[in-house]
Amino acid sequence: MTEQVMATIDGSTFSEGVCDYSAWASQALGAPLTFLHVVDNHPQTAEADLSGNIGLGSREHLLDELSRLDEQRAKVAQEQGRLMLKAAKERAIEDGVSDPATRQRNGTLVETLEELQEEMRLLVIGKRGETADQDSGHLGSNLERVVRTLHRPILMVPHTFKRPEAVMIAFDGSKTTRKGVEMLAKSPLFEGVPVHVVIVGAETGDNRSQLDWALKTLRDGGIDAEGAIRAGEVEATLRAYQEEQGIDLLVMGAYGHSRIRQLLVGSTTTEMLRRASVPILLLR
Repeated sequence: MTEQVMATIDGSTFSEGVCDYSAWASQALGAPLTFLHVVDNHPQTAEADLSGNIGLGSREHLLDELSRLDEQRAKVAQEQGRLMLKAAKERAIEDGVSDPATRQRNGTLVETLEELQEEMRLLVIGKRGETADQDSGHLGSNLERVVRTLHRPILMVPHTFKRPEAVMIAFDGSKTTRKGVEMLAKSPLFEGVPVHVVIVGAETGDNRSQLDWALKTLRDGGIDAEGAIRAGEVEATLRAYQEEQGIDLLVMGAYGHSRIRQLLVGSTTTEMLRRASVPILLLR
C-alpha cells in the first residue's frame, strides 16, 4: 500500500490552507494526495427530546418527522462534502498536483482517521474545524483527539499558505525528537530549507552534545542546519526564537516527559498551539 498525504476537508475557513499545504507536501514528498471528508451522522438527541410529554400518537408522528429530517440532513451533508472535495481537488490541480484522490466516509473524524492511518505518510489538518471556526482562542477538540490517537506525523496548518523558508525543530534529546531529526535529515520535505535546532535549557555539556548530534545528523543529510541553546520558559523562548529568526514552520514531538513535550500533555491546550500562526508538524 502506497503511503500518501491525507488532508481533511470540512466547511471551515482553514480548508484553503489545508488544500495548499497538502498540495505542497504531496509534491515535496513525491507522495499521492488524498482529500478526505467525514460525514458525522450522530443522532440529533436534543431534537428528539422535543417529543417528550405529548400524546403517544403525536409523539410517534414527531419521531417519524425527525427521522426524515435526519435523513435529509445526512443527504445534504454528503452533497456538501462532495462539492467541497471537488473544489479541493480542483485547487490542488491548480497547485500542481497531477491526480489528487477524494474520499468521503460516514462516522466520526477521529475513528475514521484511526482506521486509515496505515495509509498515511502525513496527515494535514486545520487548526480548528467548522464548528469551532470562530473561536480563535482555542484549538478544535477534534485536533486534540486526533493528535492523541494517531501515530503518524500530523501537520496542523493555519488559514493561509506560505511556502516554508525557515524551519525550527524544538529539540530535547528525547527518543521522539531524535527520531524527528533523523526523519528530517532523510525527508525531501524541507529540501533547500534551513532548519534551526533549538534546545530550551541551560548551556550544559549534555545539551551541547545533543545539539551537536542533531546538527551533524541534519548536515550529513544535506540540510542547511544551525542550532541554539536558550534558557527560559519553553513556550515563550521558542516563540521568541521563532519571531527573531522568521521561522515559518515548527516541528515538535507530541508527547513525553520532557519540558518541551509536556506542552501537549493534559486537558489544557497549550499556548504554543493556541497562538500558532505558522504550521506545526507534530511527531509521535
